[in-house]
Amino acid sequence: MFKKILIANRGEIACRIIRACKELNVKTIAIHSEIDRESMHVKLADQTICIGHATASESYLNIPSIIAAAEISGAEAIHPGYGFLSENIYFAEVCEACGIKFIGPSKESMKQMSDKISAIKFMKKLGIPTIPGSNELINSNSSKVFDIAKAIGYPVIVKATSGGGGKGMRIVISEETLQNAILIAQTEAKAIFGNSGVYIEKYIHEPHHIEFQILADKYGKIAFLPERDCSIQKKHQKFVEESPSLLINETLRRKMGKIAKNIARAIKYVTVGTVEFLVDQKNHFYFIEMNTRIQVEHSITEMVTGIDLVKEQIKLAAGYKLSIFSEKVKILGHSIECRINAEDPNKDFLPSSGKITKLYLPGGPGIRLDTYIYSGYIIPHYYDSLIIKIIAFGSDRNEAIVRMQRALCEIYVEGIKTTISLHEKIMSNIRFRKGTVSTNFLSRYIFGKQQEY
Repeated sequence: MFKKILIANRGEIACRIIRACKELNVKTIAIHSEIDRESMHVKLADQTICIGHATASESYLNIPSIIAAAEISGAEAIHPGYGFLSENIYFAEVCEACGIKFIGPSKESMKQMSDKISAIKFMKKLGIPTIPGSNELINSNSSKVFDIAKAIGYPVIVKATSGGGGKGMRIVISEETLQNAILIAQTEAKAIFGNSGVYIEKYIHEPHHIEFQILADKYGKIAFLPERDCSIQKKHQKFVEESPSLLINETLRRKMGKIAKNIARAIKYVTVGTVEFLVDQKNHFYFIEMNTRIQVEHSITEMVTGIDLVKEQIKLAAGYKLSIFSEKVKILGHSIECRINAEDPNKDFLPSSGKITKLYLPGGPGIRLDTYIYSGYIIPHYYDSLIIKIIAFGSDRNEAIVRMQRALCEIYVEGIKTTISLHEKIMSNIRFRKGTVSTNFLSRYIFGKQQEY
């Protein structure tokens, strides 16, 4: 096992990794920007190093400074968490060149899944269902793109090939708006990912977003865990997740899980990761992407399986054999996660920064909190808006919902705007209670933006 791990991240995931390391008796080094000196992950770590100014490019994306911090502190490994450099191939290469273990997949595996178009082409070779699309980069000035969209059939969706987190995506319902949607998606993708490449796919009407957690060791053993349903999204970003999905029966679970394992095996994957699918109203499923890192929503899988995924990730990176068998994993109950963001849902989710003047956190049976904030903490405007993950667990879905409602009633955050009230609306919504949700749920049934395609 590693003796020292540097955490190249911040916020709740940095705190989560530190806690896992403590249980493994591994020392931690927390890097931080100048504005993050009072952040919780800095207080929890064994050692801290300031690596730059507030902007991400000068701190959490500053590869030379991060590597220097690792070398100075004597870190044997770097855990990138999620976001920032977690799927950055160059960073993984630099870590390897410097003799520092990157806690994630090999650069070769990452390359195969980093570009969505290449990943989709690879899935086709494996015989795995994919959504009809361009299978190549498109350009707004090319007449070919209109032919492709017409052949696929409207609505279509424009997607960034290097995208993630719902960025660089636009739904197009007619030929008249296609060119402008491509230009907007390209501009957004270039600004966020440094790559303006986009492609188009058929837009699936009211699908479920289903993903499978996989774990793989360097000895060739692979396991999948029960699925997560991430269908409730805002602006193509996950907002509420639950496990297991009401949509998936045991037969479909085994079929999709086996495909997820086959994908991992085909790319010689080692570490934890997630294979994501869209499932339509007829239960046809399609591969959409693979995330080669720990996910924000890993917490609900931990609750329904009793498996600590972050500890497993660290152990796999250290060369331990995987001791988990898919067929022996039991679903222990039901878990729901609500992402509490520092945003104003009444102003198109405008980020809200500032000082938390009062904070009351919920507790009680079946409630887990993953957070990094505290009363008096100042939320900076430079980073992701996620501040708290509330995870509710129950013996069944109804108990998990009731416990989540209790937690949402108890929590109080003063000084900034949050999405707490929106989550309360979701939990009390009749369609959500029945489980009849899709990726359009928020826009159609909470905000009342009825769109027919």
